[in-house]
Amino acid sequence: MSEVKLAAAVRTEFGKGAARAIRRASQVPAVVYGHGSEPAHITLPAHELGMALRTPNVLLSLDIDGKNELALPKAVQRDAIKGFLIHVDLLLVKRGEKVTVEIPVQAEGDLAAGGNLLEHVLGTLSVEAEATHLPEAVTVSVEGLEAGASILAKDIVLPAGASLVTDADAVVLQVLAAQAEEPAAEETEAAEGAEG
Repeated sequence: MSEVKLAAAVRTEFGKGAARAIRRASQVPAVVYGHGSEPAHITLPAHELGMALRTPNVLLSLDIDGKNELALPKAVQRDAIKGFLIHVDLLLVKRGEKVTVEIPVQAEGDLAAGGNLLEHVLGTLSVEAEATHLPEAVTVSVEGLEAGASILAKDIVLPAGASLVTDADAVVLQVLAAQAEEPAAEETEAAEGAEG
């Protein structure tokens, strides 16, 4: 996983008006915390941060007043309608440090014939991995699985260096049999009337 370098500026003004002014200047207000240090209030470039956040668990290399810090996004607030970034909370990490993150589960392959349905019971897995080597996702093959089959968290092969935090016996994916729709009551009565 690569690091995304961002230039950060320290914020001195707070409140809704200041936050709106920051966003009008194509910046995003953020807070960096962790490792027992005082939270640092910063601004980050909106476009670059938005592009970086498209990658799950992206590692950000922040230049804060000439000091380089590594951070992971912990909470991202977006506008409910337009989707632009409102605020970001970042957690400081160090090289070699283990952190727990959620990684998406992706299914690949075709189920057995018969119109079966794949249900994603868990969309993500909690894993612990080294902060600079976080997996972006985990892919699971569902090739040829029949109705009633399920894949548990412990059955999924994790990338090297990652360990499972999610309950090992938790169902992640399961295959359901396609349900045939029952004929509508009116159709049934019409068919019985035609027979009689």
